[in-house]
Amino acid sequence: MDLITPDLGLVFWTGLNFIILMFILTKFIWKPIMSAVNKREDNIQEALDMAKNTKAEMEKLQTQNANLLKEARIERDEMIKEAKATSDNMINSAKGKAKEEADKIVENARTSIEAEKNAAVSELKNQVATVALEIAEKILREDLSSDEKQKQLAETFAKDINLN
Repeated sequence: MDLITPDLGLVFWTGLNFIILMFILTKFIWKPIMSAVNKREDNIQEALDMAKNTKAEMEKLQTQNANLLKEARIERDEMIKEAKATSDNMINSAKGKAKEEADKIVENARTSIEAEKNAAVSELKNQVATVALEIAEKILREDLSSDEKQKQLAETFAKDINLN
């Protein structure tokens, strides 16, 4: 039973040791421990706040990146549209110029053909006239080989002139 009911001296010395230990702990150790715990708590809180700020900045950057991508896509689409329109305009312009040049070539060819045709017809007429004159000259020489035939022809021409 001695263990269950302690002696008054034991209780006194145990209490005195406890009070001295509490005084030493409170005076020298409790403040540095509490300051380290508070400092650690402050560091943890700062880290949590920094993590929240970083998360908010990351979300903001992601939103900005998404907006930049949208703008880049829109700009790319506009550039493609402009390039296509420019290409179409250039193709249409080239087609128009080619058609105009082809029409000019065809018209020049027609003019050239018409000029050559007229020249050929004129040359043919000249040759026919030359041949006709040569034939008429030969016929007249044969018919007018005698004086009597020449007189008859002169009389015929004279009658024709008087009648007209």
